[in-house]
Amino acid sequence: MFFTPSPRPRFPPDVLHPSPASLRCSSLPVGLRCSLPAGCLKCGGLAVGTLLLIEEDKYNIYSNLLFKYFLAEGIVCGHTLLVASAKEDPDDILQELPEPLHDDKYRKELDDVSSRKSQGEPDISMKIAWRYQNLPKMETGPGSSSRFGHYYDMSKRMPQEIIQSAKWHRFFLPEEITSYPNVESCALTHGYTKLLHSIQRIVSEEGFDGSCPQKKQKNILRIGIQSLGSPLWGDDICCADTPEHMHSLTRFLYVLRGLLRMSLSACVITVPSHLIQNKAITARVRNLSDTVVGLESFLGSEREASSLYKDFHGLIHIHQIPRLNSLIGDVSDTKDLAFKLQRKVFTIERLHLPPDLSDTVSRSSKQDLVESAKQLSLGCGVMAEGKERLDF
Repeated sequence: MFFTPSPRPRFPPDVLHPSPASLRCSSLPVGLRCSLPAGCLKCGGLAVGTLLLIEEDKYNIYSNLLFKYFLAEGIVCGHTLLVASAKEDPDDILQELPEPLHDDKYRKELDDVSSRKSQGEPDISMKIAWRYQNLPKMETGPGSSSRFGHYYDMSKRMPQEIIQSAKWHRFFLPEEITSYPNVESCALTHGYTKLLHSIQRIVSEEGFDGSCPQKKQKNILRIGIQSLGSPLWGDDICCADTPEHMHSLTRFLYVLRGLLRMSLSACVITVPSHLIQNKAITARVRNLSDTVVGLESFLGSEREASSLYKDFHGLIHIHQIPRLNSLIGDVSDTKDLAFKLQRKVFTIERLHLPPDLSDTVSRSSKQDLVESAKQLSLGCGVMAEGKERLDF
């Protein structure tokens, strides 16, 4: 059950966005937020008190971008951060955050990308199947309804004066293990136990506990945890089919969600789910998260050379949508999402299947398109029957 503190504190308009369901903070790129249902992230980002799980791509390139986007949004909005990692030093993570872009600069970057694309394909509207032309357009750039959130230049780093003005806390597991004695726990690994104690201490000491009376104007705590579940955290779910700590990660998420529900905080976690040997653990981890988004990169795969995905760098899979003030979860109206990183801009778009008789698709590659269409049939509503044609 979502917890709303009473009395509700007042937040600056650029810090939290009030919605009919709950308080929300900007967290994801606008293109991904606008692809989810109206009851979820579409009306303004991640709900305060909830957990967003990002399943990492194979080489942890693009999932790391989304993770840094979440942290950069916190700094620009003036939120308090907690950066936790067992691999990278949190100071190094903050040094690699992208530079904020003004709306005019972001619009110019999108116009440059569109102009280059139109020069290569002058009659692009004729190459899109008629069934997609009536779909609502996804918002990828600044506009009247996109004031909640910011845009970033992925090729530049955030200025030092902005980073130094931010209020944040660090949790680097190698330092925590060497600085303090191990805490014995029969349910959690030492790394998970120390992280929970650190989160609980910050929530209590910094005044983010929602059960306490609000004596002054409050902010929120953004918690970012990198590559949770990897062997660096002392967990072995990525190393064996029947790990010794099979329930350690799920118990950690269960306790963490309880802390989030009772505090003014929001959390984003990246997990290398492709390395988890036991798929039952992956299912439990998803069930214990509010929102689950998976990234699939084309780098090093057969899809990298496929004509169907030539304009994109990977796919985004929406595995789970949060249940906010309802007994059942909402359903996303868009399941086929693709992302690309061009020059400075990271964009998310709907993945359109080309028409079967398109002149740009050779006969030798149509067989690959048919097989790809079968995998995407649940999302696009395209039923591929047989191996010789596509039925629209």
